[in-house]
Amino acid sequence: MKALVFHGPGKRRWEDKPRPTLINPTDAVVRITHTTICGTDLHILKGDVPAVTEGRILGHEGVGVVEEVGEGVSNIQVGDEVLISCITSCGRCDYCKRGVYSHCRDGGWILGHLIDGTQAEYVRIPHADNSLYPLPKEMDRAAAVMLSDILPTGHEIGALNGEVTLGDTVAIVGAGPIGLAALMTSRFYSPARIIMIDPDENRLAMAKQLGATDIIAQDPIEAIEKLTGGEGVDVAMEAVGIPETFDICQRIVRAGGHIANIGVHGKSVDLRLQDLWIKNITLRTGLVNTDTIPVLMRVVESGSVEPAGLVTHRFKFNEIEKAYDIFGEAAKEQAIKMLLTVE
Repeated sequence: MKALVFHGPGKRRWEDKPRPTLINPTDAVVRITHTTICGTDLHILKGDVPAVTEGRILGHEGVGVVEEVGEGVSNIQVGDEVLISCITSCGRCDYCKRGVYSHCRDGGWILGHLIDGTQAEYVRIPHADNSLYPLPKEMDRAAAVMLSDILPTGHEIGALNGEVTLGDTVAIVGAGPIGLAALMTSRFYSPARIIMIDPDENRLAMAKQLGATDIIAQDPIEAIEKLTGGEGVDVAMEAVGIPETFDICQRIVRAGGHIANIGVHGKSVDLRLQDLWIKNITLRTGLVNTDTIPVLMRVVESGSVEPAGLVTHRFKFNEIEKAYDIFGEAAKEQAIKMLLTVE
């Protein structure tokens, strides 16, 4: 089969790899029909995730058709069209029983990280009963792919960790796919204002279309001070993963507010504890658990949220290297989310 393979920082190649087979009774093998590229994949290629070794097939999002199931799989059948969660969960360990699937003792974020991922014609999915979700027949497959990772991440690590509530003023730093997903899902909780901060005017225009009340391209700290009368925001979400954007969040959050860090950080950040300790703020980080996929799937199926609108570029699967090149120059190419489809 063909797959996109990591060969060390800055090196990737679309090449032949052996087709995966069942290893454990709880495994399934899925034939990929749709997948995408995540900002985390770019972090891996930059060398920010050293646990990813040379020869690893990248990717942790996708939709496909079940080709094989192990004898221990009971909820998924051959021929089912399924959504692949970016998080693998056994459903039995102490972390899974607490709903912390991201730290499953035999799973978590392993696809495209510790085991081969979804940017391939076939992928092996451990603990298939808990890690695959049968898709409604009428659901747009582009929308479905967004349910693998970015929509639950924006919801769980952004809106829920930030404790967005009725009437809040929310600022999201970074209008990339994750920031826009956080915007879409924060609207579930009826904040009064959602302020999107990003230097990219194209992404800010997308944010406006998705419901941002205010957009800021320059001098965000001064702009937030003006917009809030010097009070700051109730919720500040970091959706980039660099020290500078984390620092903006620390400086714009109001007393009693919340900082929700969504971005994947490859470098240490400075924590302004000397300023924050007296402000009664809550800072939360996290890796998505994907426990909200079922409810998000119902919301998407109803048409209340249309995440397919985040797809700006579509490619055939064998054009994945071109897709990576474009996604790596997202600002220049006005790219938000790639959709790769097997034809």
